[in-house]
Amino acid sequence: MIVTSALRHAAAGSAAMLLVLSAPVAGAATPPRAPAVAAPALGAGSVTEPTPPARRFVDQTRLDRAGTQVQPLAGAPGVPSVSALSWVVADAGTGEVLAARSAHRKLPPASTLKTLFALTALPYHEASEQHTVADEELMGIGEGSSLVGIKEGYTYRVSDLWNGVFLSSGNDAVRVLASMSGGWESVARQMQDKARSLGAKDTHVVSPDGYDAPGQVSSAYDLAVFGRAGVQDPEFTRYCSTAYADFPAGSWSYGIANTNRLVTGEDGIGRYPGIIGIKNGYTSNAGNTLVAAARRGERTLVVSVMNPQSGGGLAVYEEARDLLDWGFEAAGKVRPVGSLLPPKSPKPEPENETENETETLPEPKAEPKAETEPVDARAVSLRGGAGAPGAAQAASAARTAATVEPSAQGPSVTLPLALVVSACAAALGVWSWRRRVRA
Repeated sequence: MIVTSALRHAAAGSAAMLLVLSAPVAGAATPPRAPAVAAPALGAGSVTEPTPPARRFVDQTRLDRAGTQVQPLAGAPGVPSVSALSWVVADAGTGEVLAARSAHRKLPPASTLKTLFALTALPYHEASEQHTVADEELMGIGEGSSLVGIKEGYTYRVSDLWNGVFLSSGNDAVRVLASMSGGWESVARQMQDKARSLGAKDTHVVSPDGYDAPGQVSSAYDLAVFGRAGVQDPEFTRYCSTAYADFPAGSWSYGIANTNRLVTGEDGIGRYPGIIGIKNGYTSNAGNTLVAAARRGERTLVVSVMNPQSGGGLAVYEEARDLLDWGFEAAGKVRPVGSLLPPKSPKPEPENETENETETLPEPKAEPKAETEPVDARAVSLRGGAGAPGAAQAASAARTAATVEPSAQGPSVTLPLALVVSACAAALGVWSWRRRVRA
């Protein structure tokens, strides 16, 4: 009985000590927690990429309608009378379409398709690179094509070849550059992909130089998209705005002139003030086509004109001039009827509740995985989108809290448990000794 009573008293005392030691001490300092990490002060979008122009809501379906589309405000000038089957006037900075006629009508583009060829092939080679032309590179040029005069066996700089494309609209220069950039069929596929990436869905590429081919079409909308993309590239702009250049021919050279009359001011057209250039075209099937851009003050406009129905071969320049004049005067006095910006990529649905949505970027590069640290499924990319940094910091704070030392999370119960065990062991030892003595 004495032993049993001692055992009970020892257990009760140990339990009381356990309760006392486990309770927080009044006035004691709170154990330190993992420091909260403040989210960096970031603006909307990526810190490494330029902020895209602000989007205003526009009814894109208006551009699918036939006829002239414009939404004038008070004081807006009247849209000029233009005979072209299709045309677009747009702000190259914001991408807003100020007015248009049958913008998505599919028509043969002629050499204005060279704008898409340049957007696709320019990144392949440096301007100073030299290339000796092989005979097979000049095979397949369409009958009646415009040529700059490239000869097999001659060596040309890449910049000379691009002058041949933009100034003389040389299909021979396109053939050589395409051969240097993966081949004719490969470049056609690349151009198709490039058009889609820019949001141009009306264009079907068959012949990269714009030569008439069955099924090859574009639209005033797509040509304006290509023109807008081009004027944002300094190299593209330099070539398309050049009025005159010397073209090599072995030991000598000859002069070539830009066939865009708005650039040179020839044939009585007059050089357009602030003209940037871009590209003109003509075939008997396509008629006259033109993509042009001009800058006035802080505003740059791009226009595309396809197949004027009256006024002769130079009407395309006069109509483009009238549309540019109207666009500069109408700035701020019309509501946009569309946009040249590609549609936003849809956000993917989260696979589970712990994943965060991030904007899908076209053709993202695969990020390498760390070899020494497992990938956290809750990690959020900082590449773009306001709100992503805060989510990333929250995930980081959770990981930090999970790795805090146990001693920092509250009083330890190790000591009270050890006392209870020791007391029980002592009582058991006394009880065993008493039994042996009695025996």
